[in-house]
Amino acid sequence: MHYDLTDLRLFVAIAEEGNLTRGAARAFLAPSSASHRLQRLEAALGAQLFQRQARGVALTRAGEALLRNARQVLAALEQMHANLSPFASGVRGHVSLWANTHATHTFLPDDLASFLRQHPQVSVTLEERTSSDIALAVAHGEIELGVLADSSAIDGSSVQLQPYRRDRLVLITPQDHALAGRGPLRFAQVLEHPFVMLHTGSAIHTFTMNAAAALGQHLDVRIQVRSFEAVCRMVSAGVGIGMVPRSALPATSARHPLAVLELQEPWAQRDLHICTRQGRALSGFAAALVAHLQVCAQPLEHPALGRVGRQADRHHPAARSPKQMPMSRAMTNSSWSSGTLRWVLATWAIGTLPIWPFCRVTIWPNCPASTSCAALWP
Repeated sequence: MHYDLTDLRLFVAIAEEGNLTRGAARAFLAPSSASHRLQRLEAALGAQLFQRQARGVALTRAGEALLRNARQVLAALEQMHANLSPFASGVRGHVSLWANTHATHTFLPDDLASFLRQHPQVSVTLEERTSSDIALAVAHGEIELGVLADSSAIDGSSVQLQPYRRDRLVLITPQDHALAGRGPLRFAQVLEHPFVMLHTGSAIHTFTMNAAAALGQHLDVRIQVRSFEAVCRMVSAGVGIGMVPRSALPATSARHPLAVLELQEPWAQRDLHICTRQGRALSGFAAALVAHLQVCAQPLEHPALGRVGRQADRHHPAARSPKQMPMSRAMTNSSWSSGTLRWVLATWAIGTLPIWPFCRVTIWPNCPASTSCAALWP
């Protein structure tokens, strides 16, 4: 059956106005034309859509059913237009990315910003979801890639995980709190204190509530906020204690002094992973984003040059001191040796990405300098 979009828009306008004349005016039609179109629609459907009343019209049961579906159709058309309009202005690709709260509030903002600067013709949709939802969506093909933390319950036959960032959940308290200054604590030892939490529905809120439920306990949630910075501010003000990733602390601890305590729990180690579907090739832009995220997660550091390239993750194994790096050529502070020159040139090449065909980013943890240099100068 053929449905005219003008008829559907007219029907929705009349239903929302409760009056044929006002609905026709909203649809920019004359009342006589609107009445004719409505009669034609009812005849095509074989059902009466409105009951005529003294002061207007009221929907019948059939009209109510059509209104629900017509709104969905028109909303889908609007969304389709919104999705396609960027292509008219030069955008040639789109990537849908789901990530847990941890990644969304810490590492991804800077990493995605640099990716979009390098790829101005690509748009990215970022949605915050729980790790389990992300893994299921990737496995079912709803999205191409995600960033998640809890990999213990992931079916390895359906999805593939690649390391992204290393981080750890820590407990934060006011500096004068009874727990401040104590050694590593078990989660069960702090459940008697009121908590400052992220909003309900956030991935880390769900995870924390489940961790308490697994102990047969219930969290005393004093207040819920929208960001890790707000959690730190509330805790600093003495509202309660909180649990945040360590990576969320540097930007807030200077302004809001806090006591930071280690959690002696296996799940406190929150390693982030890039999740893709097993055995399925990524689209070009999705593959470029994965490669970019891996580059961002592998900082280069050298004693003579300091930190090079993207923002370093000091908790990642690749962010080790230069003495720990397995470099094949010794590099010193004293002079610009040939090895130093190779380091500078390799770093420049990596920053602009032409080295990728020669040196895959996945080998960086083994040798962040010499391997890339050897790729350019065998």
